[in-house]
Amino acid sequence: MSTLNTANLTAQLSPELKKRIRQDVQSMHAYAIQDSVGMVKLDAMENPHRLPAHLQAELGQRLGALALNRYPDGRVNDLRRALADYAGMPEGFDIMLGNGSDELISLLSLACDVPGGSVLAPVPGFVMYAMSAQLQGLAFVGVPLTADFELDEAAMLAAIAEHKPSIVYLAYPNNPTANLWDDAVIEKIITAVGEQGGLVVMDEAYQPFSSKSYLGRISRHGHVLLMRTLSKFGLAGVRLGYMMGPKALIAEIDKVRPPYNISVLNYECALFALEHQEVFAAQAADLVRQRERLLQALRATPGLTVWNSDANMILVRVPGTADAAGLVFERLKAGGVLVKNISKMHPLLVNCLRLTVGTADENTQLLATLQKAL
Repeated sequence: MSTLNTANLTAQLSPELKKRIRQDVQSMHAYAIQDSVGMVKLDAMENPHRLPAHLQAELGQRLGALALNRYPDGRVNDLRRALADYAGMPEGFDIMLGNGSDELISLLSLACDVPGGSVLAPVPGFVMYAMSAQLQGLAFVGVPLTADFELDEAAMLAAIAEHKPSIVYLAYPNNPTANLWDDAVIEKIITAVGEQGGLVVMDEAYQPFSSKSYLGRISRHGHVLLMRTLSKFGLAGVRLGYMMGPKALIAEIDKVRPPYNISVLNYECALFALEHQEVFAAQAADLVRQRERLLQALRATPGLTVWNSDANMILVRVPGTADAAGLVFERLKAGGVLVKNISKMHPLLVNCLRLTVGTADENTQLLATLQKAL
């Protein structure tokens, strides 16, 4: 399901209006959101745990007391400081906030849209890297991963030398493959980008579930930004991303940020969550345990190819002909379980499904339904 049926709407536009809208935009597809009503929702890497009832009541009272008639005020800076403390931001760095990581990615494209500029990232990867570049009129260079979804060191370095990208994104771990890449290769890429004057963005959206972070190494470089989100932390509905980097660099990118981009509801929810971060840490620990349980069960399933995961998702390849993943996806959906069919996202993902790690009960239902679907 898509939020907009762009093909039908475009067909209804008058020829005069079509002339006013970019041709590349008319040929694009809106970001698809699947209908999940009545389903076990395991398609979007959300934290499946809700706030305990007593915290729901406490947060409701707090949000109800906000001055919704006023623009966001300096309290947003309280959130910036709280996030910097929570993340352990290094000295000499600063932090900026976005309406989810999506907005930060868009702002980076806007700030770095120089003549001949480009964005480079390994593929398959997060679709918003390419989409934000395209919408801003920047060229996007996708460098295929290896067949095992590792960084192709030679191809990455060659593409950086050829295209001299303004921005290189490295997701750590990657989406949709859920794996961490080799640290030595990452350092070579960062060095190569720095030598030709570009930025590197380490995207740690799945940091709550990962065994490693780049944070301890970020202060070695003046051209590396670290981006995270509270979506996987447990606040996907709040829409709040944050990015850390050298103060001078953050100051330049922050100039293109819309005023009041973080609502009073956003920042108060986030502050509340950080005050109760132990609750969310326990939820993340539970999901890591559930991930290991799922990995073990999936690896014992005949025919499935299962990749390691450092995120709250697992990539699997189902056996069969070219559209076997589509068939299994529909059978899972008919059984009340919604996952993500990514088999047509990139040639390397043929017959692949992406499974979000859910609660114990959700994972039990997923495994039982998958056995039948296969």
